[in-house]
Amino acid sequence: MSTKKLVLCVIDAMSPEMLARAVDAGVAPMLATLIERGRYIPDCVAAFPSVTPVCAASIVTGVAQDEHLIPGMNWFHREEHRYVEYGSSFRAAQRFGIVRQLTDTVYNMNRAHLSPDTPTVFESLDDADLRTAGTTYLMYRGRHRHEPQKDTALTRFATRLMRHPVMGPRELFYADIFASRATGCRSGLGMPGVRDRHSGCVSAYMVEHDLFDFLLLSLPDNDWYSHKHGPDGQLHSIAQADLQLARVFNAAGGIDRFLEEHAVIAMADHSHALIEQTISLQHELADLGVLAPKGGLEGSDASGATAPRIAVCPSQRGAMVYALRDAERDAMRASVVTRALTLQGVDLVIWLERDAHDAPREAVIASPGRGELRFAPGAAAGDVTDPRGREWSVEGELTALDARVQDGLFVSPAYPDALARVWSALTCPTSGEVLLSAAPGYEFLDWGGAAHVGGGSHGSLHASDSLGALILCGLDLGGRASNPPPGQWAIRDIAPLVRRHFGLASA
Repeated sequence: MSTKKLVLCVIDAMSPEMLARAVDAGVAPMLATLIERGRYIPDCVAAFPSVTPVCAASIVTGVAQDEHLIPGMNWFHREEHRYVEYGSSFRAAQRFGIVRQLTDTVYNMNRAHLSPDTPTVFESLDDADLRTAGTTYLMYRGRHRHEPQKDTALTRFATRLMRHPVMGPRELFYADIFASRATGCRSGLGMPGVRDRHSGCVSAYMVEHDLFDFLLLSLPDNDWYSHKHGPDGQLHSIAQADLQLARVFNAAGGIDRFLEEHAVIAMADHSHALIEQTISLQHELADLGVLAPKGGLEGSDASGATAPRIAVCPSQRGAMVYALRDAERDAMRASVVTRALTLQGVDLVIWLERDAHDAPREAVIASPGRGELRFAPGAAAGDVTDPRGREWSVEGELTALDARVQDGLFVSPAYPDALARVWSALTCPTSGEVLLSAAPGYEFLDWGGAAHVGGGSHGSLHASDSLGALILCGLDLGGRASNPPPGQWAIRDIAPLVRRHFGLASA
């Protein structure tokens, strides 16, 4: 095949600022070489909420959550009348049940929650009979069946819980639970601090034995390290990720020989912001009747309520609130909005207003002290164009998003790609009635009472945790236009780039 093989390397939460510092310090020579020989975009915007499940789904499908349907780290499943928790913390998983949390994360996220109408890059390339491969990543859905491994005592113990096969790329390596072939690489069942080394080991094996045309190389430990040590800690963890890239490149004889046969996309899914204070949304809204993780009412403050009326879903620096009773949806939304606008640490309160036929009419973004902005897609009175070329009807206070309009262009550096990201989040059928974005320095406590005070976190609409690094090196785009509309790259541009590289039409 004349087209170069392609490696999509996702370095979870890689901050542009910290990548620049790592390159300047000489501790990330592989990434420095990719930047030198390719194209570097320091402001690729994440989804909203800017948390890993939502972002991973956008990366592998090329669409936002209004199409792929993964709305947050924690969300409420209306049809099953229960919370879905993908792993905010171990204490949160305990409250929802470890088995339920693992089942939702390992199986249901791909099999049941991710829309069947939005193909992943694995599925697109599998259908074209290209050799697909992936290391441990939340989104892995492909066309090939994989059975759980039982080759060690540890994996035999794990498969007491993870008993079912999955559909993934041709070569799938997911912790130690799924492995399409023996490589000698072990991950300790995906323990933080070990995952990058496992991905590097597997990927080096794949390069050495020429087993892929497309490889998704996931390096997630940078996110874990930044959660623990703060954004400045990434100087160390980006250097560690760079070592694994060197390991993969050396399997081909070094980076020069590797790049002769491979193109590389190296990217972040989001970034990180320093956390100093927390918001207990469950407590603050308790008197409205908050559904507890395993049913019933949450907290003694809710003792006066007769039944739960809302579900509260924190996703680190973002959150959603669901009305549990259709008949009072609008009234409950109004109550939540009124309360949320008084909470210290809440930066933006966001909701959708509908017409008489229950169709989306306009989105509303309200900021305490900065006013209220209303908008909807399409040209009308007060129409503007965003940096990606989409038209919007906008009215109200631009200060709600620290925005301005210049020659018809809507610009909001503090909240990049805000209109499209918010509209996708609000019109996602699995999202809540009210969305919240935390102010810089704040994080919503998860259902286990955990947060990352003194460390880093993400999830908000704010630029501090929404802009990640993106490097494109050696892609074959077949002479077609390779750029999104000028002004703003987004993680949902990646899947179309991968498909075009291999001569496939975008899904």
